Amino acid sequence: MEKVTMKDIADALNISRVTVSKAFNNQAGVSDSLREMILDKAKELGYAKLPYQAMSPVARDERTVALVVSRPDSSAFWTNLIHRMAQELSEYNLNLMYIYVPSTFTKDFTLPSILSNEGVESFAVINVYDPVILGMVNDLPTPKVFLDTIPTLTDRRLHGDLLLIEGFCTEAEITESLVENGHKEIGFLGDICYAQTNKERYLGYRSCMDKYGLPIRPEYCLTTSIGIFSYEKEIYAFLDSLTDWPTAFVCVSDYVAHFAQQYMDEYPQKLPHPVTLTGFDNTEEYSNVTGKITTANVPTGLLGKRLALQLLFRTTHPEAPHELTFIKPSIIP
Repeated sequence: MEKVTMKDIADALNISRVTVSKAFNNQAGVSDSLREMILDKAKELGYAKLPYQAMSPVARDERTVALVVSRPDSSAFWTNLIHRMAQELSEYNLNLMYIYVPSTFTKDFTLPSILSNEGVESFAVINVYDPVILGMVNDLPTPKVFLDTIPTLTDRRLHGDLLLIEGFCTEAEITESLVENGHKEIGFLGDICYAQTNKERYLGYRSCMDKYGLPIRPEYCLTTSIGIFSYEKEIYAFLDSLTDWPTAFVCVSDYVAHFAQQYMDEYPQKLPHPVTLTGFDNTEEYSNVTGKITTANVPTGLLGKRLALQLLFRTTHPEAPHELTFIKPSIIP
């Protein structure tokens, strides 16, 4: 049997596909009666991605999902995302349970029992990057959605849906803007072992440099593992070791860029010439770089909503094939 599409539902009701899409996404322009008719027809035809609102209120009220998170207060980026996710889930009367795990694994750590005793139907995983803890979470049979992962736990080894902030093409475009402005000596700052998104941003930087035949000088690149609580110290040590400087650094995030800018402001005598920085995320919480560097705008509110909707789908369809979704940010010059 062929897969049922939104067009099939629209044709069956003699309405437009746009109207069906609006009904599925709770958008304005569709009356309650028509929305109910569309959802009923979707169930009747066996539409695979049935919206969560099509479930009975009783069933929805009884459902609980979890958010597995580490270091949620480390950045406004994460707190904004979590807040928007909670708002979206509340629209569907879905209970959200908050579960904290530490940033680094210790031998006495065990996963909270609620994750393995059927206490939650599904859960989302955000800002968890320790390989051991992430592996323990990944091995749980509970349906799950990951926002980012580590480079060694991807593809078919990841037992859940994966949402990634697109970085390869975006970082390549940011690097290209530096080249177009005359930069030829461009370095890179960021731990590419930490997260898959970091690695893809680095690969995007490399791709652009290769495209223009520009050398990637290892002494201009800090890509090794950085301790999560020692970024300032390690970035300072790297910059302090430079005997020569590039004219620009592509930074894996605004967080990294602000440490680099902080160093340059504190030790201007170390710089043989002006150095341009770029960032990523546009968190607007680092005043020394906010609005002053080219960066990629990741809309945390929409990202939180998208994560919530993916979790709703995974909760309703635990047996559906796992999905990989890229969220493409815009560039702010």
